[in-house]
Amino acid sequence: MSKKNILYIEDNRDTASAVKIILEGAGCNVELAYTGKTGLKIAKNGFDLFLLDIMLPDMSGWDIFEKLKNTKSKFVFLSVIPVSKERIRELKKVGISDYITKPFVKEDLIKRVQKILKS
Repeated sequence: MSKKNILYIEDNRDTASAVKIILEGAGCNVELAYTGKTGLKIAKNGFDLFLLDIMLPDMSGWDIFEKLKNTKSKFVFLSVIPVSKERIRELKKVGISDYITKPFVKEDLIKRVQKILKS
C-alpha cells in the first residue's frame, strides 16, 4: 500500500505534532493546518483522509466537513467532546468515517486510521 496522505486540522500545536509523529511512524504522510481557513487552502492538494478537530478558532470541523464532503476523501473527527454511540451512527450516515475522542491511546488511533484508509 502506498503512503496515504492525511491532513490534520487542529489548533493545538502540541496535539497536532503528537498525532503527526504517531501517524508518520505508522507509515502515513501527515500535513498540519492550525486554522480552518488554512486547512481548506491546503485541502485543495487532495488527501486520502482529513482528521478534523471540532473546535477551531475560525470555524468548526463540521463546517470544514460540509465544504469538503463531496471529495473522495475520508473524514474523522478527533475531539475532546464526548458523543453518544447514537450520534456516531448519525455522523457515519452523513459521511464521517469515525469519531475519536481525545485523549486517545496511540495504538487505538493508528488501528482506527489504518482501518479507515483500507476501506
